[in-house]
Amino acid sequence: MPIDFTDYRDIFLNDRPMMDVRAPVEFTKGSFPGVINLPLMTDNERQRVGTCYKQHGQQAAIVLGHQLVSGEIKAARIQAWADFARANPDGYLYCFRGGLRSQIVQQWLKDEAGIDCPRVGGGYKAMRTFLLETVDQAIEQCDFVLLGGMTGTGKTDVLTRLSNGLDLEGYANHRGSSFGKRATAQPTNIDFENHLAVDVLKKRACGIEQFVLEDESRMVGSCALPLPLYQGMQRFPMVWLEDSLQDRVERILRDYVVNLCAEFIAVHGDEGLAQFSERLLASLNNISKRLGGERHQRMFVLMEAALAEQARNGAVDLHRGWIEGLLKEYYDPMYAFQREKKGARIEFVGEQAAVLEYLRERGNR
Repeated sequence: MPIDFTDYRDIFLNDRPMMDVRAPVEFTKGSFPGVINLPLMTDNERQRVGTCYKQHGQQAAIVLGHQLVSGEIKAARIQAWADFARANPDGYLYCFRGGLRSQIVQQWLKDEAGIDCPRVGGGYKAMRTFLLETVDQAIEQCDFVLLGGMTGTGKTDVLTRLSNGLDLEGYANHRGSSFGKRATAQPTNIDFENHLAVDVLKKRACGIEQFVLEDESRMVGSCALPLPLYQGMQRFPMVWLEDSLQDRVERILRDYVVNLCAEFIAVHGDEGLAQFSERLLASLNNISKRLGGERHQRMFVLMEAALAEQARNGAVDLHRGWIEGLLKEYYDPMYAFQREKKGARIEFVGEQAAVLEYLRERGNR
């Protein structure tokens, strides 16, 4: 029998292929980047076995499990596991704690297909704990700097050009603002945290000990930052990114109108433009109370006119009206207040080229 593998660092640094044999409902709640779900039992089968375990004990539950997964069902699942193992000779399998389910899959693979597939010792739970500790250790041991700036200054553009940038919005598949939803869904919070941790692990393995991340609130859409990281962000030093109002309007037009509309069309086809329009109007409505009745109504009329023009001939020029209005009347005053409150932590202010140069030099100290 192969020895259980417990070098979690090696697994994530080298993107080792893994198959998760937990039930689909468990996998959906949280998994690891690139992992495939090939369950021993379906959700229904798992539920029945769990009920049997509570009522009649472990042995009765094992017997029921073997009855449920037998014959053609068993053969089909072994075939799927064997296909994975043959395609990924450096791969591993795991269940929740590295217990009975992964033992059964491993044994069946050996007995029925002649394949030795190593298990991850401790399973999902141990790997998840390792990744959580990876982030906690980085916060204790590394240097962090926040990138702040008004809406539309291109903070994500800067982060993605830095070898030590941590793109929280990228991991969360959300742009962080009230208008930040993408055409595709956000990951679960566990998947978001795991993605962040793996990126931190890989960057530290390359010798990076200083990280740059955007100044965010605790929530990036529906994803919550790990509490130790968010608490640290209340004291990390800050670099403030500046740009002209005109450039910011154009950047928002590109990201939140042109590119987002293209995303919706790519995902939803002919319905994409209509769904994009609904999403944009809903995003504006979500901040209606904070805008106030008159201002919300004024922006809503501008946005409806821009969307109608875009639907007619593809032109996006009219969108600049509501974008500039929201920046001047809503976002800029809010960010100006934030900058004043955090002013003592700001160690550098500049436009994109200067900020990039400063952060790169800072990372080499």
